[in-house]
Amino acid sequence: MYRSAIVSFAAAAATLVARANAHDALPHVAVPACGCSLPPKLSYSKALPNLGEFPLTQVELCYSDSTLDFTLTAFNETSFFFNASQGTNTFIFEYEVMEIFMSRGAADPITYFEFEVNPNNVTLQTFVYNPSKRRAPGTPFDHFAVPDPFADGLGATTELDRPGHVWESKVRIPLGLFNVDNGEAKGTTWRMNFFRTVTSLQMFPNQAMGAWSPPDVADFHVTPYFGHFKFV
Repeated sequence: MYRSAIVSFAAAAATLVARANAHDALPHVAVPACGCSLPPKLSYSKALPNLGEFPLTQVELCYSDSTLDFTLTAFNETSFFFNASQGTNTFIFEYEVMEIFMSRGAADPITYFEFEVNPNNVTLQTFVYNPSKRRAPGTPFDHFAVPDPFADGLGATTELDRPGHVWESKVRIPLGLFNVDNGEAKGTTWRMNFFRTVTSLQMFPNQAMGAWSPPDVADFHVTPYFGHFKFV
């Protein structure tokens, strides 16, 4: 019994240390004002959960007086797979999408904003309530969709380069959604992560999942792995 307790304690301690080390290793990114300097180019090519190969994906971002502007680029695309019958705030994530998860502040978020766009330029935008911070079984996990995103200033413009196997979306998200007044974004801190799903007619409904800051499971909703961002 005593030896078993020691082994259990050691295993628990090792898990905590591993998680702490992973948290300390999270990426930190300085985000410039648009037009002041070149935006950071954040690339990822790791699949969940085993960190194997995944199609290269890139995120660029900068902020204006009232918006956060992204350029999302999906490279090595082979299928451009979407459901043409889907509209705004439908389950576009069942097919191919690029995703932004973001929250204002430095803490691991409980509530955060999720934005998705597919190759057909259809978007999903919702706030997520995830108090376990990792969608744990038996805990709340809820969504609060933004019902009129275009009137609120959310938007995306998507271009497909089928011969080049690339699709790109330029995304604009109003900072007012996060209680940032116009012209007051400089100095604010954020947590963000970026994701992509890949599938095809042959694979569907299975998907490959990629992440910029990969969590320890095949799930995007693990907020302790969100990277740290500061608007400079």
